[in-house]
Amino acid sequence: MRTRLLRFGLYADEEGLTWVGALVDGAVAAHGARPVGRTVLRTLPGSGRTTADLYDDLAEQWARENPGRSAGAREPVELRVRLVCSLRTWRAVRKAVLRDLCPQGAAPHACRVPWCTA
Repeated sequence: MRTRLLRFGLYADEEGLTWVGALVDGAVAAHGARPVGRTVLRTLPGSGRTTADLYDDLAEQWARENPGRSAGAREPVELRVRLVCSLRTWRAVRKAVLRDLCPQGAAPHACRVPWCTA
């Protein structure tokens, strides 16, 4: 077992972050991984870049999928979750989170929280 990192770029407000956090918690619990840290970043350490620089396409995605709607308090962030688990478990947790983030798969739809894997 070793510490592994899940990273997701999100365009979310506090409600969206809470929803994604619950998805992650459920996947972690279901697969027996041990969480050892969770961080929401707005600036990426060591790079001097902001998450707005890195994930600006998520804001554009929101605007395309929700024409005329205000983004409100949404902002581009990076969610980092550290887990102690095997590589196999990490992959299973990641797959479960991605499935729950996008339950409609590749079919055209508007994402509740625009996201990408980092």
